[in-house]
Amino acid sequence: MTSSYLISSGVILLTVVGIAYGGTFLMRVVDRRVPANELQRSYFRAGHAHAGILVILGLVVRLLLLDDAVPGWSRAMGDLVLLAAILMPAGFFLSVIGRDPARPNGLKVLIWLGAGALVVGLVAAGVGLIVGGASL
Repeated sequence: MTSSYLISSGVILLTVVGIAYGGTFLMRVVDRRVPANELQRSYFRAGHAHAGILVILGLVVRLLLLDDAVPGWSRAMGDLVLLAAILMPAGFFLSVIGRDPARPNGLKVLIWLGAGALVVGLVAAGVGLIVGGASL
């Protein structure tokens, strides 16, 4: 394991603290102390949930792909799960920014880009683990 890998994994783990702090914003939204319409409340909840789950999933994928038997392409593509942890929540939050939006704006595309990154990253990680396991 390289020092840059350890440092980047540590930084990623520390983002969970930020996500947890974001939960306090979500509580203010749900308690109606922050003005938000129902669309915004729903999207903010989804963004917060996706951020937390995908960061942890991205770290788990990184740990699973540490073995030298796993092909390098799989390790690189596995980090797409972490990219999804950025894109999807950003899409949920940024697509409903503004005063009382009636529908999400064009930044909703980030949700779909994140979903694509998630699928590709998980498939690459899964195939890499199978290939690595079969070659032992």
